[in-house]
Amino acid sequence: MTTNPLLAPVSDLIDYAAVKPEHIGPAIDDLLAAARTAVDQTADPARPATWDTISEPLDTASGRLWRAWSVAGHLNAVVNTPELREAFNAALPKVTAFSTWVGLHEGLYKQYQRVHASPEFATLSPVRQRVLELALRDFRLSGVELQGEAREQYAANAEREAEVSQKFSENVLDAVDAWTYQVTDEAQLDGIPEDVKAAARKTAQDAKQEGWTLTLKMPCYIPVMQYAKSRALRETLYRAYGTVASEHGDTQFDNSSLIEELLKLRAEESTLLGYANFAALRLQTRMARDADEVTHFLRELAARAKPFAEKDLAALRAFGAEHLGMTSLEPWDNAFVSERMREAQYSYSEDEVKQYFTEPRVLSGLYGVIETLFEVRLKAAPEVAVWHADAQGVRVENPDGELVGYLYLDLYARSGKQGGAWVDSERSRRRVGSELQTPVVYLTCNFSRPSEGKPAVLTHDDVITLFHEMGHALHALLSEVDEPGASAFSSVEWDAIELPSQFMENFCWEWPVVQQLSAHVDTGEPLPRALFDKLSAARNFQSGMQTVRQIEFSLFDILLHAKQTPTDIAGVLELLGTVRQEVSVLTPPAWHRFPHSFSHLFAGGYGAGYYSYKWAEVLSADAYAAFEEAAQVTADAAARAAATEGTRSTLDPATGRRFRQEILAVGGARPAADSFKAFRGRDPSIDALLRHSGMVGQD
Repeated sequence: MTTNPLLAPVSDLIDYAAVKPEHIGPAIDDLLAAARTAVDQTADPARPATWDTISEPLDTASGRLWRAWSVAGHLNAVVNTPELREAFNAALPKVTAFSTWVGLHEGLYKQYQRVHASPEFATLSPVRQRVLELALRDFRLSGVELQGEAREQYAANAEREAEVSQKFSENVLDAVDAWTYQVTDEAQLDGIPEDVKAAARKTAQDAKQEGWTLTLKMPCYIPVMQYAKSRALRETLYRAYGTVASEHGDTQFDNSSLIEELLKLRAEESTLLGYANFAALRLQTRMARDADEVTHFLRELAARAKPFAEKDLAALRAFGAEHLGMTSLEPWDNAFVSERMREAQYSYSEDEVKQYFTEPRVLSGLYGVIETLFEVRLKAAPEVAVWHADAQGVRVENPDGELVGYLYLDLYARSGKQGGAWVDSERSRRRVGSELQTPVVYLTCNFSRPSEGKPAVLTHDDVITLFHEMGHALHALLSEVDEPGASAFSSVEWDAIELPSQFMENFCWEWPVVQQLSAHVDTGEPLPRALFDKLSAARNFQSGMQTVRQIEFSLFDILLHAKQTPTDIAGVLELLGTVRQEVSVLTPPAWHRFPHSFSHLFAGGYGAGYYSYKWAEVLSADAYAAFEEAAQVTADAAARAAATEGTRSTLDPATGRRFRQEILAVGGARPAADSFKAFRGRDPSIDALLRHSGMVGQD
C-alpha cells in the first residue's frame, strides 16, 4: 500500500496535511505512466470503439492524474515554499507534454471519430453525445491534424507556454511578497483603520521589526489608499503597486519579456491551427462568434456607460476641490477622495460598515441563502485534513443527509499565498455503475485575518467577493452531470462561466439577506436599517467609472489578441493607451505597468476572454431579474390579502429550484445559451444590467 497521499484512490479524501513536496514528482510520474498506457490501449485500432471502451477507461486513468495535479497546483498557490515550487515546476513540463501528446494522438482521435460515426452514437444520451462532440472539437483545436514539423513546433510551444505563464504568476507573487514599507512614525498612519494598523504592527513584530510594516496585499493596500491622510504614503504604495513585476520595480521579477514571449507563442499556436489570431482561436469555444462581435458588444456598452463615468469623474474632482482643497487629483488620490465623498454623500464609511460583517456571521448567512434557494445543507466537515490552519472543510448535503460534495474554504491573506480570489476543483462529479463520485471544490480568498482575539471582519466588497466565488463553487458542487467531460469547469463556455458567480452577488444587496449576514464585531447587533439604506443608496456610486474600467481591460485584451502579428512590450503599452483614450475617463501615469501583473490574461486563462465578465454580467443580471419578478408577485399578493404593503424577498425557493435545475445542475451538458433560455424563457436582455448599475435616464 502506497504512503504517497497523492496516489490515494480518487474516491478517498486527500490528506492535505500529509502532502509534502517530495510526494509530487513520484506521484505525477506514476500517474502519467498509467495514463499514457491507458491512452495507448484505448487508441489501439483493434479495440472496439464504443463509449464503454473509450470514454470510461480514459476518465478513470486521467481522473487520478488530474486530481493529483490539481492538488499540487492548489498547494503551490496557497502554501508556496521554495521546495514546493521546485517540485511543481519540475513536474509542470511533464504534465504539459502529456496533455499536448493526448491532444495530438491521432489513434485516439480516430477512435473518437469511430464512436461518433457508429450506430451506437444515436443511442447514447444527449450528454454523452455532447461529450464526444466536444472531444472531437478539442482534438482539432489541440492540433491533432497537424503533421511533421508543424506538429513538433506545436508541442514545443505548448510546453513553453505553460512554463512562461507559471513564471509570470511566480513573478507577481514574489514581487508582492518582497515589497514592504516600514513606518516608525505613527502619525504617517493617520486615518488608517485600527484593525489594519494592528495587522501592520503584527507583521512588523513577526519580522522582528519596529513600528508598522505595510505591504501590497489587498487587506493592507486598499485601506491605505482609501484612508491614509498622508498623500506621500499613498503615493509610495501606489507607485509600488503600479510597477509590480515590471522594469520599474524589482527587475528580477520583470514580466516584460514574458509578456512578449507569451504573445509570440499564442500567435504561433493560432497560425499553426489555421486561425488568423489568438482571439479567433479562443472564440471557437465561446458563446461570442468572433472578435468583431466582442468589440461591438464592448463599444456599445462603453457608449452607454461613458457619459455616466464622465459625470462620476466631474463630481469627484469637484468634491476634492471644494471639500479637501485638492485643485487637481493625482492617481493616488482617487480612492481617498472617493471614500471621503462616499462618506459625505451617504454618511457612512466602509470601515463603519465593515464592523458589522464578521466572517462567522457572513458564512452563516451565506449558507442560509444557499439552503433556502437550492435545498442543500452546509455544515462543518471535521473529517477532512487541510493544508493550513486557516483552511476549513464544509460538507454539502441534500436535506436527507446524502453527500453532495465537499467545499474547502481558505479565506485569509498570508505570505506565500497568491493574491485575489478564485475557485477550482479537486475532482468532478462522476458516476460509474452504481458508484457516485462527488465533487470536491476549493474556494480561496485573501481577506484580513482575525486580530486581537476578535473574528475577522469583511468589507461589504469582501462579502460580495465571497458570494461571487460561492456561485462558482455551486456550479461544480450542485452538478447533476455524471460525465466529467460535461462538467461546468470543463465545458461551459468561458463567457458564460461567470453567470452563477455574478448572479450570487445580487443577494448581498437584499435587506432580508443582509440581516442574516451581519452582527457587529463588538455588540453582535445586525446592521441597522438606516445604515443599510445608505449602503444601498451608494450601490451605484461611481458605477460609470467602474464599468468603463472593466471595459478598458476587456477591450485591451481582445484587441491585443486579435492582432495579426504579436507586438513587443512597447506596443502592448501603446495599445493600452489607445484603448484608454477611447473608453476611459481616468488614465494612469505613463510609468504605470498594469499589464505586468494582469495575471488573468497572462497566467489565468482569460487571454482573449476577459470580456466574459461583462458578457456574463448581462446573463446574470437578467437571471436575477427572474427572482425580482417572483418577489414582486409574492409581495403584491400579500399586500392584496392584508391590505398593506407586502414584504419583498428575492429568496424564492421555487425560482431557486428552477435556477438550480436549468443552470447549475446541467453544467456543460448543453450550450449555455440553451440553459439560459430554459431558465428565462427567452434570450438575454441588457436592460437588467443597466438598471442594476443605475445607468438609465442619462440625457
